[in-house]
Amino acid sequence: MFKHSQLESVQAWLANPAHAAMPLHARIQRAVRQLILDGALGPGKPLPATRALAKSLGVSRDTVESAYAQLYAEGFIERRVGSGSFVAEMTEFTYGHRSSKRDALLRNQAPNLSKRGSAMFRSGGVREMLMPQPFAHGVPETRSFPIRLWERLERQVLKEVGTRALLHCDPQGAEPLRQAIADYLNLERGARATADRVLVLTSSQQAMTLCANMLLDPGDSIFIEDPSYYGARKAFDAAGLECVPVRVDRQGIVVERIMDNPGRAKAVFLTPSHQFPTGATLTLDRRLALIEWAARNQAWIIEDDYDSEFHYSGKPTACVQGLDPHDRTIYIGTFTKSLFPGLRIGYVVLPPQLVKPMALGRTLLDGHTASMAQLTLARFMEGGHFGSHVRTMRGIYAQRLDVLADQVNKHLSGFVEPRVPIGGLQMPCMMTCDIPERVAIDAGRRAGVELLGLSALHAGDDGKAGFLMGFAAYTPAEIEGAVRKLAKALKSLRRK
Repeated sequence: MFKHSQLESVQAWLANPAHAAMPLHARIQRAVRQLILDGALGPGKPLPATRALAKSLGVSRDTVESAYAQLYAEGFIERRVGSGSFVAEMTEFTYGHRSSKRDALLRNQAPNLSKRGSAMFRSGGVREMLMPQPFAHGVPETRSFPIRLWERLERQVLKEVGTRALLHCDPQGAEPLRQAIADYLNLERGARATADRVLVLTSSQQAMTLCANMLLDPGDSIFIEDPSYYGARKAFDAAGLECVPVRVDRQGIVVERIMDNPGRAKAVFLTPSHQFPTGATLTLDRRLALIEWAARNQAWIIEDDYDSEFHYSGKPTACVQGLDPHDRTIYIGTFTKSLFPGLRIGYVVLPPQLVKPMALGRTLLDGHTASMAQLTLARFMEGGHFGSHVRTMRGIYAQRLDVLADQVNKHLSGFVEPRVPIGGLQMPCMMTCDIPERVAIDAGRRAGVELLGLSALHAGDDGKAGFLMGFAAYTPAEIEGAVRKLAKALKSLRRK
């Protein structure tokens, strides 16, 4: 159990009016995290049982469980079946080698950061798996990428441009790549793009951070989907924005909440083609309603089209940007999902009036994107190889999705209900048993299976339990083996 002073610290976080906009589980999580960062809870120290802490704070046990789940996901605590939760060793979230306890504590304490820096530090960042294993989400198949073709195109670029490829590049991006991106989006996504409206960046995450800092001031509000992509929420939180959650149903974001209070926010963030994490597609009438809302209120639509290349049923809906005659939509895309994560190339299609400010703004972040990668990618797209690769992967991913859905129905019936998506790289599954989400995810991880919990992606404490299962990067045999491992792990929990 916490000491009296530690319990008072957590209670103060719950009662502080400045934290009122946060859901309860987030306030508890941040209060406990601050105790760890301050050194009040040292490495290896036990945390109160969820039931005991819930009783002390006067909240539900599920609320405390959600807080602990987030602390575990960020590496601040360890969870041991039958023993409880403990503060992780300092080396879990600090840099350098193990040294004295005092030095470790000093390294782990937040320095005198700005409010925005503190928010970035507290967020825990966005972490990717260096060596993904089933069922890590958002990871494409890389083992079958035509790497020899890529190497040949890279040699061609070097032969033609020589040492110019070693110099600085235009901050807006290499013109051949910007033209190739515009041509592709106009043909495949129904966009209204020209090369001079494309800004090449390193990732969609950078694009969201740039939008948050260039278009909105600290304290401004932005509508976001609920549930939503965690990277977007963290980018907006770190910029000092107030994220206003808007419920998502099977037709995408529920626009009535926005229409009922149109001046509540200066922007809306959407994943309309394939909503993360539910997989819903935003209907045409809702897209048009949002376009009119943005025009009337001089607001921005930030459209993240992160994996729209992979559509397995019917024809994909045209992007919002292509439907917007008022130039209030900022379209974000990335090659991380369609090609390979190590490429580090994303892009935005901007309204004309934003091109110069955004291009100048990105020079303060990283200057420009590497010339060689841009020129090689441009050649890859111009030669038709990108389209060919996407079509090949679309067929492979569709097969893998079918295998995953079949295996989940076969081996995990009674534990989860799959929601088979019409596109994307991951499948959501809703839990239908009484095993807590975090317990199921921990059991899967011990069995060598990686899952992303769904409840923590909701703004409130009422998110339905479940998890995302990525399938794109794993062969049918790997998928089948991992589902069997997960089924065995969940069955062992039920026997207990």
